[in-house]
Amino acid sequence: MAAPQEGYPGQGYPPQDPYSQGQQSPAQPGFGTASPPPPAGQQEHEGGKKKKRGYAAQAYDFGAGANSALGGQLQGGGQFPTQAPAYGGFPQQPEPQPAYGQPQYGAQPGAPVPGAPVPGYGAPAPAPAPFAGPGGYQAPDVGYPGPGAPGSGGVAGITQGMGQMGMGAQPPVQPQQGAARPALLNQLYPTDLLNQPFNVTELDLPPPPIILPPNSSVTASPDSNCPPKYVRSTLNAVPTTNSLLKKSKLPFALVIQPYTSLHDVDDPVPVVQDQIISRCRRCRSYINPYVTFMDHGHRWKCNMCNLTNDVPQAFDWDAAAQQSVDRSLRAELNHAVVEFVAPQEYMVRPPQPLVYLFLFDVSYASVSCGLLATSARTILDSLNRIPNADRRTRVGFMAVDSGLHYFAVPKDSDENGETQMLVVSDLEEPFLPIPQELLVPLSESRLSVEKFLTSLPEMFQNNQNNGSCMGSALRAGHKLISPLGGKIVVITASLPNVGHGKLEMREDKKLLGTSKEGALLQTANSFYKSFAVECSKNQVSIDMFLFSSQYQDVASLSNLPRYTGGQTYFYPGWNAGRSEDAIKFATEFSDYLSAEIGLEAVLRVRATTGLRMSTFYGNFFNRSSDLCAFPAFPRDQSYVVEVAIDESLTKNFVCMQTAVLHTTCNGERRIRVMTLSLPTTSNLADVYASADQCAVTTFFSHKAVERALSSGLEPARDALQSKLIELLSTFKKELAGGNMGGGGLQFPANLRGLPVLFLGLIKNVGLRKSAQIPSDLRSAALCLLSTLPMPLLMQYIYPRLYSLHDMPDNAGTIDPETSQIVLPTPVNLSSERLTPFGLYLIDDGQTQFLWVGRDAVPQLLADVFDITDRTQLKVGKSSLPELDNDFSERVRAVVHKSRDYRSRGVGSIVVPHLYVIREDGDPSLKLWAQTLLVEDRADQGMSFQQWMGTLREKR
Repeated sequence: MAAPQEGYPGQGYPPQDPYSQGQQSPAQPGFGTASPPPPAGQQEHEGGKKKKRGYAAQAYDFGAGANSALGGQLQGGGQFPTQAPAYGGFPQQPEPQPAYGQPQYGAQPGAPVPGAPVPGYGAPAPAPAPFAGPGGYQAPDVGYPGPGAPGSGGVAGITQGMGQMGMGAQPPVQPQQGAARPALLNQLYPTDLLNQPFNVTELDLPPPPIILPPNSSVTASPDSNCPPKYVRSTLNAVPTTNSLLKKSKLPFALVIQPYTSLHDVDDPVPVVQDQIISRCRRCRSYINPYVTFMDHGHRWKCNMCNLTNDVPQAFDWDAAAQQSVDRSLRAELNHAVVEFVAPQEYMVRPPQPLVYLFLFDVSYASVSCGLLATSARTILDSLNRIPNADRRTRVGFMAVDSGLHYFAVPKDSDENGETQMLVVSDLEEPFLPIPQELLVPLSESRLSVEKFLTSLPEMFQNNQNNGSCMGSALRAGHKLISPLGGKIVVITASLPNVGHGKLEMREDKKLLGTSKEGALLQTANSFYKSFAVECSKNQVSIDMFLFSSQYQDVASLSNLPRYTGGQTYFYPGWNAGRSEDAIKFATEFSDYLSAEIGLEAVLRVRATTGLRMSTFYGNFFNRSSDLCAFPAFPRDQSYVVEVAIDESLTKNFVCMQTAVLHTTCNGERRIRVMTLSLPTTSNLADVYASADQCAVTTFFSHKAVERALSSGLEPARDALQSKLIELLSTFKKELAGGNMGGGGLQFPANLRGLPVLFLGLIKNVGLRKSAQIPSDLRSAALCLLSTLPMPLLMQYIYPRLYSLHDMPDNAGTIDPETSQIVLPTPVNLSSERLTPFGLYLIDDGQTQFLWVGRDAVPQLLADVFDITDRTQLKVGKSSLPELDNDFSERVRAVVHKSRDYRSRGVGSIVVPHLYVIREDGDPSLKLWAQTLLVEDRADQGMSFQQWMGTLREKR
């Protein structure tokens, strides 16, 4: 396939092959209507940097901006009833909203913005509750028990619930035996999905609180239960029987993200240094805040299997200070997430060093697009960032075209040493020349490595070879590092076409969008899976950085990271000649090299008797029924474990404990332990009221990828729709009184986002029905759907849309209380939110689009892009100029903050491309951005209104 202009998707889907032929939404009522003059007192400040820009209100007197459209209008443009019910079903009296989406002059920063979306769509925002989520939803309004909620027992009724969340005092510590089941769990609040439209801010609400019985934990620590950023359950109240779980039709699964940043310093976890690790003799669970001490504290009863164990003699003794210590202060009894420094018996061999073997594609394709030079330069610039605290980190380099090129890098002490290139042409059984010099300690060969990386691009600058024996190179690399273990980093712009693992050009546009498309998503050569399993056994992990502007068979190559705990990073149509491409890769690759990965890791989840971990999803190798093996443990991925209920649960709460045994980058063997405790219930209403919509969506995202790879895309989409209909009909039949409630669509308040999330999943580039999506792009998207941490997955499924031209005064500035940049309130993904004079940011976490309306005023263009004529606007991949005006700074701050993963409790190296789009510009770019507007009809997909109508008919 010839490389299309800018590659695919390059500057969006190629002009001759637009991503969709989707219909544009018709013009919305209200856009052309005259609006009243600005309210009194809203004059523009003259002089000074803080000059107010009234782009929408003063330059174009038609239509309110996107932020204000939410204030008092339905999506179709009609008015809400005056007595609009709020989110949880409680009526609230709306206040009149001004026509403009801009804050009143003189308003305090952080005060509610007139016209901004608020809960209840036009109802005034209530004061934030102790655990109110974004948007100030009051506790009862989101289906969580709160003070004054019907039947909640007032404040006293939830004190212990707050304690478990770390937001209030806990009762005094008493023996766990005889603890009563909580009288009230989360209360069910049914809402009508048709009459109360979904608001995107609902996706930012915290999961339903975990309400444990009083005195469940052995200490009164607020950190005794696992925070949701590490482990989230699809159900925060567990059915006592498997039959009740089956009746609910809801999944029971854990979403596990053991690390929430690329570096420990950004998210420190308590570390137990004394190597006193107390574990149950029978089930091997680690001592945790939910055990029970007996016999005057000499023994402890396991909260998983009830076996009584002896407390280690040194448990209450500080060896360093040579004095006894208070047991209740030990980290493992106060913190649900803790890391133990492991003693010798946890090591099969001495801790392995960190090893990076770089496999460079030096074929014509890689050299001509600047990949070889950029990757070599980035490694050179990042040598100080590669973890090497113990000075044992080793590096090695190989180059690949139709032959194998080894590089023997001398130690710095060898004065006459020059890096030697050794070429091996036997691809069947390549031998290893002088292996001791092919993997060198970075500390001892630093100068030689720098010299080599500087000269590497020149060695191959005139290479015309189009071959790639990457499969053979991988085998040779595996042979080289398997005695130690480590990471093979593949940087390639070619399809492997020579030697082992040879792949064919099998992309066929006639198959796209048909039932046969699924075959293109499956592995073309069994070599990749079998070789990956072999690598996993020898503690070798593989990461793929793929850059081809033509077909590269991501479906086959992604098997290597999938079974070795690695990741597939895809850069379609990449070219170093575009500064945006070069900067994106260099930034991401440098962050990748700096990440503190774990080595030779295994993950296991243990649970209370009666529960069993049945299915595991993510990038690893399932070594046994419940053991997941990771040659390298990444910090930017999450995992899903489905839980089966094998026996009736008799306890009033259950525990699940995730343990990750690993070697740190600096050679220390550690165990990260995360203990989650959940109440049990025999009441179906409790199960539904405690379901976590984001965790449920994450589970079905993994299921959909599995179905797509095994059965095809259509069955995967159908299964998602069927599951949602099944949940709606189950709720209607079991909890909403059958046909009662008229013609609405009843569902719990805490699950209101499921329909739009499932629609977003079905419309995601990985699953969407389309004849325009190249199979490489689809395969890369399926990799993301099965590995992204939950906050990023939610944004990838339902992107963020921010209205910038009318954002509140405090948006894009630093909040003095949190020291974080304030983002505008996101709005729903519908073209009805886009006004012709507006400026919008659409962000799915992987790509950002800056949408410039066709009637954008010259002042707006001048302030953001330093131009006054819209036709001068550079569209496509771009970056914003740094202009000396307040609005430019705030827009750039919002774009930057939208990329801030750390504040969301996730690790990621991704720096999204920013595409500038003119509404009346490049049609293919515009269509690409419009496919992210999940609630619109595009590319053979139905609109949100059609989707809800379908659900109503079929449930």
